[in-house]
Amino acid sequence: MNPVAFTIFGIDVMWYGVLISTGVLIGVLIALREAKRTGFKEDDLIDFLLYAMPIGIIGARAHYVIFSWDYYSQNSSQIINIRNGGLAIHGAVIAGIITGIVFCKKRKINVLQLLDLIMPSLILGQAIGRWGNFINQEAHGGPTDLPWGIIVDGQKVHPAFLYESIIDFCV
Repeated sequence: MNPVAFTIFGIDVMWYGVLISTGVLIGVLIALREAKRTGFKEDDLIDFLLYAMPIGIIGARAHYVIFSWDYYSQNSSQIINIRNGGLAIHGAVIAGIITGIVFCKKRKINVLQLLDLIMPSLILGQAIGRWGNFINQEAHGGPTDLPWGIIVDGQKVHPAFLYESIIDFCV
């Protein structure tokens, strides 16, 4: 599979980024709808998202770098180079939760209310974003003989991204 969705002004735009961005956009729209429905102030939600999204990207990169430290300790100039991949959802979620706690404390908002509001969006975004792993041929499971296995590097493996995506959509 070609991981490049399209090229604009000589810069490759990767499918992974397109899918993650799509998941984020749909998630934001759902969260805004939920804010209206539940009476949560939309301005507070937008302010939170303006903090949480860039901090989440930093957290995602930091998590990846920490768990790949053998490489990055020898190639420190690559630490901020996300064009070559290296974002981990775990780091984004951790950074987002910390951001939410601090944000809610400063704004005197119930953090559980914010979490209730954004979690469906986060899960849906994850379900969509996992398809980037399929295109990149990464985050797959171990070898399998099951009929729904996918071929990666000449070996039939479990489509772990698909399992997670289905579970996320079901939630």
